[in-house]
Amino acid sequence: MSKPVCAVVGIGPKNGAAFARRFSREGYAVALLSRTTEYASGLAKELGDASAFACDVSEPEAVGTAFAAVRAELGPVDVLVFNAGSGSWGNIEELSVDDFERGWRVNALGGFAASKQVLPDMLAKGSGTILFIGATASLRGKPFTTGFAPAKAAQRSLAQAMARHLGPRGIHVSLMIPDGGIAPNEGEEIKTLEPDAIADAAWYLTTQDPSAWTFELELRPHAENW
Repeated sequence: MSKPVCAVVGIGPKNGAAFARRFSREGYAVALLSRTTEYASGLAKELGDASAFACDVSEPEAVGTAFAAVRAELGPVDVLVFNAGSGSWGNIEELSVDDFERGWRVNALGGFAASKQVLPDMLAKGSGTILFIGATASLRGKPFTTGFAPAKAAQRSLAQAMARHLGPRGIHVSLMIPDGGIAPNEGEEIKTLEPDAIADAAWYLTTQDPSAWTFELELRPHAENW
């Protein structure tokens, strides 16, 4: 029997790697999708049953090409973790239209395009999980997040619309919001979130009974004053 497949979009040494390792430990074959594959290729070797795929999520054609390769090599995707995120920092006077559009293309359009790629197989099975990784900026904007917060807010609304449409059809769509800094080193505490703990929460969302699905889950370090 073939392994279930988890596709993690947005691979880096913190959250992306933690998601990949967590699902690999749970018996998933893992597709590692990122704009460049230098880091992801090394992670794939570490995990074993994993493969790296180049994917610029701001370009829908590139997303289609990458997921076609995932299906051909690993099989249909059971869990999609959309961890890609990008934004330009500054206020509206400082940012260009291109800066603003770039954030939207990665966070909102990229999430839409990736979801479209995995949905046919999930709908055919009547099951699956799509997990968007948001940010503090998903819920509020500040002057310096003008090129980021609107894109994350759009991603949140996309996830909510998808959850309402797809939930009755057996597909769990949820949004996880890490509200705080991410620990740069394994084991660091105080006011940062541990990537492995974030990954544990992501895994938990995929195990929930359909009678009590979570849509939005906020995570923050216990020592942070919020």
